[in-house]
Amino acid sequence: MARSANKVAARNRRRKFLKLAKGYWGRRKNVWTVAKNHIEKGLLHAYVGRKLKKRSYRSLWIVRINAAARENGTTYSRLMHALKINNVNINRKVLADFAMNRPEVFKTIVSQVLK
Repeated sequence: MARSANKVAARNRRRKFLKLAKGYWGRRKNVWTVAKNHIEKGLLHAYVGRKLKKRSYRSLWIVRINAAARENGTTYSRLMHALKINNVNINRKVLADFAMNRPEVFKTIVSQVLK
């Protein structure tokens, strides 16, 4: 029996990939093998970038918390240790938001945990 290729599915798969290549320059946008390689590489970079974004936001939050903590007479390390000892479960994202937008709330948190 002869091998049957599913032409419809193959065409749809290629069309879907080439749609992702929209906006690419030269052969990257319309030659199947070239487009496939560049799309896969781009998707790989996007995946890695999503992980790096989390890392960079966490470091930004730590910098902001440290700056606000130093304005209140302590350091980031001492503040986080005091929060942990006093069982205050506020994550770094919220703490950094308080430090930037609501400094009076941040100051009360610092004074409560460091008393």
